[in-house]
Amino acid sequence: MKKEKIELLVEQYGDDMLKMDGYDDCIIGVVERCGQPTIFCYSTEKVLKRLMKEDGLTLEEAEEWFTYNQLGAWVGAKTPCFLTK
Repeated sequence: MKKEKIELLVEQYGDDMLKMDGYDDCIIGVVERCGQPTIFCYSTEKVLKRLMKEDGLTLEEAEEWFTYNQLGAWVGAKTPCFLTK
């Protein structure tokens, strides 16, 4: 997602949504939930591709890193979510 679109989302939903550092291009939108904060939604596929390209990981290594360090990182009610197509 282009930075301008992310800025528009932040403008519309507030700047208190949590983002993963360095993964703005993997944001595909936001998720609105009843009674809970709006959160950023990342593409699992884009995150895995980024890990393989930037960090030189194999698919298996990227999946393991993602599962443990990103998908498995709970940082409160504003923790981003991931969409797997």
